[in-house]
Amino acid sequence: MEGLVIHAILRDLTPKLPRRTLGWVFPDEGSAAVWLEGLGNLVLRYRPPHPILTLEPERLEGDPKTPFQRLVATRARGRLVALEQHQLDRVVTLAFEGERGFVDTPPARLVFELTGRNANLILTDPEGRILGVDREVNRQINRYRELRPGLPYTPPPPYTKLDPRTLGPEDLQALLGQPLAQGLVQHVDGIGPNLARELARRAGLTPGTPVAPEHLELIHTALKDLVQDPLKSTHLGEALRQAWEQEKAEALRKPLLAALEKRRRTLEKRLEDYARALERLEDAERYRTWGHLLLAYPDRIPPHANTARLPGFEEGTWVEVPLDPALTPVQNAERYYARAKRLEALAERALELEPRTRAALAALETEIQHVRTAGLEALRERLRRDRAEARSRIGLRYTAPGGFEVWVGRNSKENDLLTRMARSMDVWMHAQGVPGSHVIVRSGGKPVPLEALLFAARLAAYHSKARGERNVPVDYTLKKHVWRPRKAAPGQVLYTQAKTLFVDAALPETLEEPLD
Repeated sequence: MEGLVIHAILRDLTPKLPRRTLGWVFPDEGSAAVWLEGLGNLVLRYRPPHPILTLEPERLEGDPKTPFQRLVATRARGRLVALEQHQLDRVVTLAFEGERGFVDTPPARLVFELTGRNANLILTDPEGRILGVDREVNRQINRYRELRPGLPYTPPPPYTKLDPRTLGPEDLQALLGQPLAQGLVQHVDGIGPNLARELARRAGLTPGTPVAPEHLELIHTALKDLVQDPLKSTHLGEALRQAWEQEKAEALRKPLLAALEKRRRTLEKRLEDYARALERLEDAERYRTWGHLLLAYPDRIPPHANTARLPGFEEGTWVEVPLDPALTPVQNAERYYARAKRLEALAERALELEPRTRAALAALETEIQHVRTAGLEALRERLRRDRAEARSRIGLRYTAPGGFEVWVGRNSKENDLLTRMARSMDVWMHAQGVPGSHVIVRSGGKPVPLEALLFAARLAAYHSKARGERNVPVDYTLKKHVWRPRKAAPGQVLYTQAKTLFVDAALPETLEEPLD
């Protein structure tokens, strides 16, 4: 992205900054997005070589995937109060006011350097001390500045160029005699090769036209037009939009392909296991033969022997049978029969599952090819569908009296995910004082009747260490009064404004089957 394009985005966005900023999501390892209420996601794609700052209307999702992303999620909090661009350089600072809570979060700044192959994201305190950085830079990499936690943030080297927002035609005399595009990039702030070519088009010149005095007024008029709208419906605007759409598509494609490739490796590993199981059928036959020989000639085996040399079932043959000296001949035979039976069962299962697994692998290959060639909208739809399916697989799902859906976590990770997925007016429950499941009653914004609360409370008691006990206390409150303390393990929460129900820790008599 070039400086004037960044300036146009910030100019349009700054007056609209909302009173609330609804937290960070991280679609992949090189992207961060903060939801601005009423506007959409402000997305920072900060991995080289094509960083992007853009506002996207659709909701994005994703937990932090790197230590730096976890730091951003915990330190860059509260309302986004300012977006600042140094001159028209490709450096943007996002200022967050912090927030008050159980543990206060102080103000912080996030510096986004959209500088091509040197792109980076740096988190600092208000005084400019670096708290964290996506890609650390030492003196071996850059002699001018270091970017490491604990050091003061040093911006890219200063420069002096003409400001296209304030210059007049006479200020453009520095371009005289130079090819137009080259002169613009060299002397005018915020303009790179793409915008220089676009300005030449708007001025009715070519990028290679040597600038003459009679061109200055044309260039100045085109430059003012470019400042007002660098991305209006022109060839450049469309080209840049297509490039950015491609970048967004690649950012979505990467995690989808990673999940599919992981699934493919799993299926290939299963096929290898099935092949080994079929190969070991010969071992099963040998083990069963050894068992028969041990039962046929137990009197020929001395006590505590490691091996036994026994006559085979074919005339003139002898067979060496390994033995466990701690076992009797009969016990050794039973052990070999058990091994043979297990190997035969594995081979039988392999014969049953191999065709299905090969069919699943072929379908997966087709799916991988589809994702590799899919466009942005198709990828977005696929991601939404996958996330919806993933959500439906988290926890147990029941229907309480009155038609209210009830979620029950089965482990600490599911407890954490279900509680985070719940809405502010949903009811949260947990057995008091004992380890157990988080239970969510999906209220849909309606009051939850006592009958449904008692149903869910019994589930909370049953899915806890108090299972089987009578008169178990179960706390409940609205989800908006539940929070996870900083640095707490998944599933560990604090809550306020709770009430308590006393129920038996047994499944409700009216229990329906879990929802699919």
